[in-house]
Amino acid sequence: MSDHRDVQNQNESQANDDAELEQNANTEEFAEGASADAAPAEGELESSEAVIAALEGELAAAQATIEGQKEGVLRARAEMENAKRRAEGEVEKARKFALERFAGELLPVVDNLERALQVADAENDAVKPLLEGVELTMKSFMTTISKFGMELIDPQGESFNPELHQAMSMQESADVEPNTVIAVMQKGYQLNGRLLRPAMVMVSRAPEGGVDTQA
Repeated sequence: MSDHRDVQNQNESQANDDAELEQNANTEEFAEGASADAAPAEGELESSEAVIAALEGELAAAQATIEGQKEGVLRARAEMENAKRRAEGEVEKARKFALERFAGELLPVVDNLERALQVADAENDAVKPLLEGVELTMKSFMTTISKFGMELIDPQGESFNPELHQAMSMQESADVEPNTVIAVMQKGYQLNGRLLRPAMVMVSRAPEGGVDTQA
């Protein structure tokens, strides 16, 4: 009877050991499976981080390209504005001085009209009507050319200005300050502030000696 119980106990112990071994094996198998399932999850995370990094790099490159294009547009606009201003300046300059050559050709006509008025005998009744006609022509002529920017340079009694006057001679004078224009041989003209012809003048100097004619 006792032997039978010992055998039975041994069989139960063996069964328990086998069950425990099977349970341990199942636990290890489950752990291995869980580990295997976790491995792909980590790989997917690394892949997502790589994609995000790549997208961030592409975004930075796109932003840099946009900034570069923006600077290029600003430079192009600035160059266009500068070119426009230069073109407008050239057009304005051409407009102002387009008549320069033509105006220069008119100066002898003005000179001849002035000479006619200077030499005419104003007391002679026979030439008075002609003289009046020349005077009217002269006034009309001067009014017309002044509309186009021509200005007369008649420096009688003014200080000598080498930028506008050409000294033809000097003469001692105690009545005026040295370097004063005491006679105008030929009047000068400007076109829109640009010298067409200097006035040819006689300049005073002190009686005791010559002076510098530079203003």
